[in-house]
Amino acid sequence: MTFKHEHIELGYDDLDAETLPSGRTYKTPEGNYPSITTVLSILSEEAIQRWRKRVGDDEANRVGARASNRGTQVHSIVEKFLRNEDYNDYMPHIKQSLSNLAPILTERIGTIYGLEVPLYSRHLGVAGRVDCVAEFDGVPSIIDFKTSKRIKKKEHISNYFAQMSGYAIMWEERTGMPITNTVVIMDVDYEKPLVFKEHRDNYSKLLTDTIEEYRQRKIFSN
Repeated sequence: MTFKHEHIELGYDDLDAETLPSGRTYKTPEGNYPSITTVLSILSEEAIQRWRKRVGDDEANRVGARASNRGTQVHSIVEKFLRNEDYNDYMPHIKQSLSNLAPILTERIGTIYGLEVPLYSRHLGVAGRVDCVAEFDGVPSIIDFKTSKRIKKKEHISNYFAQMSGYAIMWEERTGMPITNTVVIMDVDYEKPLVFKEHRDNYSKLLTDTIEEYRQRKIFSN
């Protein structure tokens, strides 16, 4: 299958990012904005702290690095697949992830408006890079690709949907094209992939509340 692409103009080509121990910041045409991923990390920090305490820092660092590397590689091969590019130089286990996801990608993704799109919102005061903006089941959607060692329930991934709610708001602000459908496509070890769909507005309050908490922390930390 060959995927169809339709370019949507943003008014800029890319956004430079700087990653520091305190998080990532994007340089936008309207100033420096924190990464939405950095901001929303607030939502999972307690669970991560409990996990690190349980397994120890060395093991946590090892597992975290391995998961991060796998996630990066799966994102990369999926992007090449959707760009109709060759992807034969990846390791077998990464190709297997693509093989797992390919039926969903080919059967449910239509016209692609952007991949790894750099976005920002003056309204929200955050920036980021969305995995995919495309038709999904015939509906323009914000699509995020995830990997997981085990099956996750929808109620446990509210941070993902808050993030995509932010991307949807950024996209509309930058392009004038409203998108309310958000989709998580997740490759799970030794299981069938999962697909979760949600409406942007169901998570906009969680998003804005977390942004406000992040701002308050920054004020009191200075």
